[in-house]
Amino acid sequence: MFPERHKIWLRRGAVLLFWFLVWQLAAVMVDNSILLVPPIAAFRSFLSLLGEPTFWRVILTSLGRIGSGFALGFVTAVLLAVLSYRFRFVEELLSPVVGLIKTIPVVSFVVLLLIWWGASVLAVIISFLVVLPGIYLNTLEGLRNVDKKLLEMANVFRIPAGRRFLYIYRPALRPFVLSGLKAALGMCWKAGVAAEVIGTPDYSIGERLYLSKIYLATGDVFAWTAVIILLSIGFEKLLLWLVRCFFIWTLSMPVEVKAGLAEKTKEHTNYVSGGSGTITCERVTKKYGDRIVHSDVTLCYEQGSVNYLRNPSGSGKTTLLRLIGGLEHPDEGTVTCDGRVSMMFQEDRLCEEYSAVCNVALVTGNVPGARKALERVLEPEALYQPCGSLSGGMKRRVALVRAMEADADIVLLDEPFTGMDADTRRRAETYIEERRQGRTLVIATHIGFEKENI
Repeated sequence: MFPERHKIWLRRGAVLLFWFLVWQLAAVMVDNSILLVPPIAAFRSFLSLLGEPTFWRVILTSLGRIGSGFALGFVTAVLLAVLSYRFRFVEELLSPVVGLIKTIPVVSFVVLLLIWWGASVLAVIISFLVVLPGIYLNTLEGLRNVDKKLLEMANVFRIPAGRRFLYIYRPALRPFVLSGLKAALGMCWKAGVAAEVIGTPDYSIGERLYLSKIYLATGDVFAWTAVIILLSIGFEKLLLWLVRCFFIWTLSMPVEVKAGLAEKTKEHTNYVSGGSGTITCERVTKKYGDRIVHSDVTLCYEQGSVNYLRNPSGSGKTTLLRLIGGLEHPDEGTVTCDGRVSMMFQEDRLCEEYSAVCNVALVTGNVPGARKALERVLEPEALYQPCGSLSGGMKRRVALVRAMEADADIVLLDEPFTGMDADTRRRAETYIEERRQGRTLVIATHIGFEKENI
């Protein structure tokens, strides 16, 4: 029995052989080499092209024109998508232009560009125009699909822009960019060669196709068409491989080597932000529509204190933590925090494609320290697994370590023991006690503590 992979190749070979036979039969029935050459004659024409002294110059010239147009379109589209995502008025400004580029026939652009600039840059600009709309719209859609909760997490922990891009934006963009690329690559080659056929610039595939048509060299038309197909497939495969390499970069390698996060070599973070850790709420009111969550709340949490929020579910514990963390603003009153804040959210808010060590080091910048801290509460085999494959209780422990290891004077823990059994919870409480280091803690929980005086 053949392996399944060999069966697939045999089926593909059989399909190709079938269509070559159909081609041969059609050529025999037509019996006119100007209208339709047989496969063998087309193959001979292809081999003769390879022997021409200018063949590779033609290939490289067309590849340079179409490739440079593609690269220019891709880079411009991504930059414009970022600007549109950041500034609404840019998207509104570009919307009619992108719509026109999508709807106006390519041939209209070709004619206008021939009048304005001639044939030398025609393929470059046409390739640029074909690539731009699809990549722009797909990238913009990908940016809009970035998890807003992860962005909130990044704001709380003050994650630098480079790390945000690699670990939050990049995974969200991957399917959208790849989809846009697959569509754009095929259209780019078709439109670029069509522009060369119309403009016939020197030493171009389009010029050679046009001359083959003039001299009724049907075999050469088939041969150059085969060259275009091979170049298009090779160009697409290479670019998609490079893009996929970019999107999987660091995923399968030790984060210490690739993520650039090992600037610090200390086992744990020293908390040097310098604030007192005092939290003050003065006559705070917060409401959502007609629903009042907090009304005229006044409180003060002193430096180094441990404060529990044990109100029933739905009483506003999470809202209070979000007010303290700066994620919400009071409708009335003021919330003042003297120092930096870290937070363990009610949801885990982990970058699930990345390991537990990577998620903690993303915040601390200290890979060895992240690993040492996680070893206190997490099984060794789970340290480098993608967080998406961990259990709910394991994810909670990763989120807990991330909050406790961050450089902060105030640590907010929202339901930190959800999904943990009694033994695991005791380990987590011991870890919190040892890593608190005099910082102010605010803990929202409905679970009783083994240690009331953390």
